[in-house]
Amino acid sequence: MTRWLRVQPNLYADPMPGFDPQEMVARFRARAEAVRTRGMPPIEGPERQRFREQAQQDFTDYAMVGDAEVELADGILTLRIDLRPPAERGGDASV
Repeated sequence: MTRWLRVQPNLYADPMPGFDPQEMVARFRARAEAVRTRGMPPIEGPERQRFREQAQQDFTDYAMVGDAEVELADGILTLRIDLRPPAERGGDASV
């Protein structure tokens, strides 16, 4: 027996009232800076290396989203992240 799900139209014009994608990107920039400048806890050996690797991954993730161009259209949030080297990007290559 096949059951069909009834899809209801979006009942809300703004599913996330007050959401500002530019503010979200700014928060990610701030998180990237916080990760970049945080101190090293008093750990040694392999744990210290794992901490450094995780901090680098965190910084990379936050910085990428923090550098994104964002667009919110029709309820769809689009992040555009240019991963090309600065010399190959259009516009200002000094960023």
